[in-house]
Order: sequence, then C-alpha cells, then structure tokens
Amino acid sequence: MNTIEREKQIIRTSAIGIGANIFLAAFKAAVGLLSHSIAIVLDSVNNLSDALSSVITIIGTKLALKPADKKHPFGHGRVEYISAFIIAIIILYAGLTSLTESIKKIIHPETPDYSIAALIIVFSAVFIKIFLGLFVLRTGKKVESDSLVASGKDALMDSIISVSTLIAAIVFIIWHISLEAWLGIVISFAIIKAGIETLKETISKILGERIDAKTSREIKATIKSVDKEIYGAYDLVLNNYGPGQHLGSAHIEVPDTWTAEKIDTVSRRIANEVFCKNGVIMTAIGIYSVNTKQNSAASIRDRVSKIVMEHKEILQMHGFYVDEVTKIMRFDIIVSFDSLNMKDLFNHVVEDVEEAFPDYDVQVQFDMDISD
Repeated sequence: MNTIEREKQIIRTSAIGIGANIFLAAFKAAVGLLSHSIAIVLDSVNNLSDALSSVITIIGTKLALKPADKKHPFGHGRVEYISAFIIAIIILYAGLTSLTESIKKIIHPETPDYSIAALIIVFSAVFIKIFLGLFVLRTGKKVESDSLVASGKDALMDSIISVSTLIAAIVFIIWHISLEAWLGIVISFAIIKAGIETLKETISKILGERIDAKTSREIKATIKSVDKEIYGAYDLVLNNYGPGQHLGSAHIEVPDTWTAEKIDTVSRRIANEVFCKNGVIMTAIGIYSVNTKQNSAASIRDRVSKIVMEHKEILQMHGFYVDEVTKIMRFDIIVSFDSLNMKDLFNHVVEDVEEAFPDYDVQVQFDMDISD
C-alpha cells in the first residue's frame, strides 16, 4: 500500500470514528443527565475522548507525512508514535476524571431514573461500538497505525462498559438497587488500564524494539539468496522511523577471494532486493571474510567454536577468520541478555580462547542479541 492510500484510509477511518463518537456522546449525555445516571454520563465523556483521539490521529498522520528536510533527514514518521502517546494520556486523564466523579457520587448519591428510551439508546450504543471498534482495529492493523489500533481496542472496551451500564440499569429497575457509582469506579479502572497499556506500547516503540523474528529471518533469507557464495547474514539492525519506514544494516560472510568490485556489485544487489522484497532501505552492508586458502582454518574454527559455545550464555559465534602466517584470529560472539554480567562473560571467553591459542593475536568483537 502506498503512502497516499494509507493516509486516506487512516483519515477516512478516523473521520467515521469522530462522527460516531460525537453522535453517541450527545445522546448518552442527554440520557445520563435526565436519568441522573453517572455511569451513562461517564460513558458519554469516554466517547468524547475517543472522538478527540481520532482528531489527534488525523493530525499525527498529516504531520508524519511531511517530507524529510535538512534538520530531519529521516522524515517525520515517528510523529505517529507521538500522537499515539498523546492518545494514551487522554485515555488516562478520562479514566482518572471518571474515577473522581464516581467517588463523589458514592459520597453524595443520587437516585437514577431510567426510562425505556434510555435503555434503548444504551443498548444501541453497544452494537455501534462493537462495529466501530472492529472496523477501526482491522483498518489500524492493515495500515500499521498504532493510533488506530489503540482507538479500535478502546472502542471494543467501550462496548463492554456499555453492557455493564445496561446491566446496572436493569438491576435497578427490577430490584431497586443502585450500582451506578460503583459501576463508575469499575469503568474508570478499565479506562485507566487501557491508557496504561497504550502508553507502555507506545513508549516501547519510541525507545526502539527488537525486530520480530519473522521479519528478521525473511530479510536474512533475501540477503543470502542474492549470491550462492554468501555463507551467512548477521548483525541485522533495523532503525524504525515510523510505520513502514525502516533503515537497515547487516554483515555478510563471503569468501576471502572476493574482489572489491565483486563486493560492490553484490552489496548493491542486496540493497535492491531487500528494498523490493522487504521494504527496508539498507544503508550499509559489512563484510566478514571466510578462509578459503588455508586447509587448517576449518579445524581451528571448530576448536574455537567448541571453546566459545561451552558458555551457555553465548548464543552464537560468527565472522571467524584466521591468518596462520601473521597469527591473527578474529570473530564475533553474541552474548545473551540473560547474562548477569555480559562484559565479564565476554572477557572470560576471550581469555579461554587465548589460553588455547597462546601464539595468536585473538581479536573478538562483542555483539548483543539484537535480531533472530
């Protein structure tokens, strides 16, 4: 899906959400005030916060599409994460406000006065919210919009809240027991929980998340498919600059006989293939050379690998190369995040290899477990 079509879908979906939520808020507020129902009034306030969230989604989408400039050479795509952050704050504020009002109603209670019309409106709102929530959530996942996904989940939660309000009304009509204020507290905590979850998800993306395993393996498979002499792809890093906007880098293992011209040609082909198949712009392709001239290199590698992998918190060794003439050995190791002291473990591994190969200059690169 191209950027223009994505923008249209987000704005169209948000506009539908604004209209539906304003409509529901107006009717619920009127019914809630006339029937003295704090639960219905709070539900209407929640609808208004949903409408505001949709407005912010539209603004965020527009700002995120601003072209790159000298000050922001990677574009403005991350604005969408900021808009999702603002939506989370709005949801939290709505939940805290609702909680305060519900507590006030417990201290100073009012007897609700439900009508058939009120019940019909609340009942209708349930179906509208379910339809709206599923529609917004599905569209959000399709266009990779965190703001829409958050709004869709919130709308589905609202439908549950509306059902609770309806149950409270029926309980009052049949048994004359008012659960309004207490239900308001339950609703408030549900809203607060949704706000906290949205906030955590958004902050996680702003901080930078691990590449999902499927994407990582697909990109590495694309890289290796470019040339049969590429033995492996490692150290894949993706930098996220907004939904669908990724810059990447990786290392490849190739024969030590490759020329600069061969490396240049293959690197360009890799960048083109990864962009076409995976939608990632590869900004750098690093090279690990693999021994092809010295017969004992393979046996040395096997011995070193055995020493390194005896440490359970070492996940992988790659990029191995040994020069038996100059007595230089180099390789990378990936240290697990589960290690209590990653630096100490790394030093211990290096010492073990140096002890086994005292005549060699052992050059080891420390890598972290950044991708599958």
